[in-house]
Amino acid sequence: MSEREASEQERAQALAARFREVFGDEPQFIARAPGRVNLIGEHTDYNGGFVLPAAIDRTILIAAREAPGAREIDMYSLNYKNRTSFNPARIEKADDRASSWSNYVRGVAWALGDTGLLDPARLPGAQFAIEGNVPTGSGLSSSAAIEVASALAFARLAGVEIDRVELALACQRAENSFVGVKSGIMDQFISALGRPDSALLIDTRSLEYEIVPLGLEEMGYKLVVADSAVPRSLITSAYNERTRECAEAVRTLSPSLGLGEGAQLRDITLDQLQANRELLSDTLYRRARHVIGENERTLEAAALMREGLSQGDHLRRFGDLLYASHASLRDDYEVSSDKLDLLVELAANTPGVAGARMTGAGFGGCTVNIVQASALDDFARAVVAEYRQRTGLDGKMYVCQAVEGGSYLG
Repeated sequence: MSEREASEQERAQALAARFREVFGDEPQFIARAPGRVNLIGEHTDYNGGFVLPAAIDRTILIAAREAPGAREIDMYSLNYKNRTSFNPARIEKADDRASSWSNYVRGVAWALGDTGLLDPARLPGAQFAIEGNVPTGSGLSSSAAIEVASALAFARLAGVEIDRVELALACQRAENSFVGVKSGIMDQFISALGRPDSALLIDTRSLEYEIVPLGLEEMGYKLVVADSAVPRSLITSAYNERTRECAEAVRTLSPSLGLGEGAQLRDITLDQLQANRELLSDTLYRRARHVIGENERTLEAAALMREGLSQGDHLRRFGDLLYASHASLRDDYEVSSDKLDLLVELAANTPGVAGARMTGAGFGGCTVNIVQASALDDFARAVVAEYRQRTGLDGKMYVCQAVEGGSYLG
């Protein structure tokens, strides 16, 4: 049993013990789902492009038991020390701030019914105890993890098997239409479909996906997430502005390129963009250049992984793509921040770091780094400790493994 599996098993045992304290009985099973880090492919999803995330060993666990004779889903969160319930035959949002975390669980029950995957009204009453170690507010998708774990728990209670792609889509629907957060499909997809020591190349338009091996463990490298300790602040207006700018760039270029209705930036090449540069303002040109270039970088990164990052100079080139992605997000898309830039700069100057970039929506959150296992202590000193000293912020690092997507324990 690996150290990660042992840690998760220990958490599961502690969760089962807390379940007994709260509900007075043993859980029948535990559903788990991981958070994620996106290796490359940022702000491409709403442009029909490609993303390359990995599920990480930071998970949400839901201990569950059917409660015969009960009508409600009775939930207790260890993290929030809050207990709340809802009737699956009449699903409503939590009416108090302390229980707002439960809207992700409620929303999944609603979305599974709304998409016809199961009938929430026929769910038995049940008891849930929920615990997670996915950092919140850091862009590592704690919301997708609780959604996928909830969907798995409901499926087990209903005695049905749900296709993982349909499950991920239902979880996205819960976040978009019930919780009210307009996320793309990447987070739920990787949480549901992740594989050990692998990433998932996802075509966000067709929803086709490919499992691509990372191979970092055998090379002696680790995925390291560096948390800036700055909560993500991609306010709705900024996100909407980028979406509008990308759509405007496509509308402007389409007549010259003979593109039809529904065209997206993924349908345009860098050569076509350059040849028609005079049609766009400088801002629209740079926004389009990021998205189109990021799609190319993502596909090249996946190709390198298919061939094996241990081959030739593949790891060096992979790292270069990460740095290029960050520079593009900083300069062309303008969604980085001075804190994220500092983390990447410090990483780039630290021996043993193959590549680094901001990951997630931007304006805060985390960077993803490929770090030699033997250089982890150096990274902690030269990047994290130095960042804390320069900024006064409580930056953290999480050494991660790419793991399996949602599953059951017991």
